[in-house]
Amino acid sequence: MRDANVFAFRKAMPRMSWSPRNLYNLWRRSCGAEAEAIDFTRSPKTLFQQRWISKALVRAYHGDFINEKIFKRWYLPDTLPDVRPRQHAPSSNGDLDAFAGRTEHLERRKKKASDEQRKGLAPVGSLMLAEVERRIDVFIFRCCFAHSVYEARRLVVHGSVLLNGKKHTNANARLAPGDMVSVDPAAIRFLQEPESTQSSLTPFQPSSICVSFPTCSAIYVRHPTARPGYSEIPTPYDADGEVIRLAWEWYAKMRPRTRSKKQMAREPENRSKTQLHPHRPL
Repeated sequence: MRDANVFAFRKAMPRMSWSPRNLYNLWRRSCGAEAEAIDFTRSPKTLFQQRWISKALVRAYHGDFINEKIFKRWYLPDTLPDVRPRQHAPSSNGDLDAFAGRTEHLERRKKKASDEQRKGLAPVGSLMLAEVERRIDVFIFRCCFAHSVYEARRLVVHGSVLLNGKKHTNANARLAPGDMVSVDPAAIRFLQEPESTQSSLTPFQPSSICVSFPTCSAIYVRHPTARPGYSEIPTPYDADGEVIRLAWEWYAKMRPRTRSKKQMAREPENRSKTQLHPHRPL
């Protein structure tokens, strides 16, 4: 393991792992004594301290295995996409529909407005971590082929993973929609355990992936998105809560603004449509 104290009870930092020690830390941060530490509603901590704590918690789960400089430069979007429902200015269309007897249009407008008011805004804060979810090691962990993201990295580095039918050993590669990842069944630990059950698997799989357990393969269907009341990025914190928001505020101030040609040459492998089919017109 990269760090023997990665699941230390003293820090109680949730990680991408289904280890019993990590699940206990996750419980402490969610419902236990450490849950009050991330409730900044009436906190005596300064805004800088709140952002620092939130940034440390988010990084502990989402990419503690990524170098901080690399994370800030290559795994953060320039701006968060605005996927909130658009608020249209009131117009006379409703009166015209009522005058013309088009009751279906009126009902649809009322239902849409009530749904937006009930579900709230889309959790755009979680989309700051969309690039991390594209990593092949994180993808393997989300597919339940490994007990932790650290084990998933070892599977890739040791040559137990195929990307589109070819051996792939770069754990830093970011997948493109349509990529198929296959794992050697002999390297999947829970398949080798004598009493392996489905209870050892994660209960949540994003809808942006398609997994086939009989063939030990999965397809990265599309990039994760968010919509009102739902986020496709699994996180132990509220997808649009204080921790995610304060972490984004920290990186919005601390992230590098420019990327030189020398830095561009060191970018981790980022598979795109042009890389998949360089000779095929888009």
